Amino acid sequence: MTTLPNTSIRIDIVSDVVCPWCIIGFKQLEKALIATELTADITWHPFELNPQMAPQGENLREHTAAKYGTTIEGSAEARARITAMGEELGFEFNYAEDMRMYNTFLAHQLLHWARTKGLQHALKMELFSAFFTRRLHIGETNVLASSAANIGLDSKEALAILEDGHFAKDVRLEQQYWTDQGITGVPAIIINQRQLVTGAQGVENYISILEQGVEEPNKTDAS
Repeated sequence: MTTLPNTSIRIDIVSDVVCPWCIIGFKQLEKALIATELTADITWHPFELNPQMAPQGENLREHTAAKYGTTIEGSAEARARITAMGEELGFEFNYAEDMRMYNTFLAHQLLHWARTKGLQHALKMELFSAFFTRRLHIGETNVLASSAANIGLDSKEALAILEDGHFAKDVRLEQQYWTDQGITGVPAIIINQRQLVTGAQGVENYISILEQGVEEPNKTDAS
């Protein structure tokens, strides 16, 4: 393994806050960044796994069964595997039978606003925890405003932005941009605007990808 101290890279991550592999993939990448001593400028970009979902959401198990054909046994196995991976990476998944899946368009609007305040990454981590650990309804404006307050943003300003849809158009345009780039699933991680990595690759693979991306700046690679 090569350490690359004092080297800064740009990382763009297209993801959704209700995607378990997005937080797992990020936590793996985070460990790889620490191992290689790289500094990263990370920007999160919007992707909705369930753009047509009703405001009240759906039971998570029923949702995955309908969308992916997942059986009860398969769902239990997947949840156990994801929970174990999260624990190893320092993130708590707290699945329950009554857990629900929600639309995240409002959450992405809040994240867009948080980017202008320099707190997008902190809010992204907070929203992952709000959904997966605390099982909150992250499609509700009050929950989102509270999440913003938890990381030092003004909850009243957050609520006003969500209620008037101030950044709704910006988010839609950004979603379309990444769709036009061929992004159809998440996480999609772009390193230095040239190297696309999809899915949760594992810490060691991320280390190799980061080393390659920094040491061979003119080479384009997709994983």
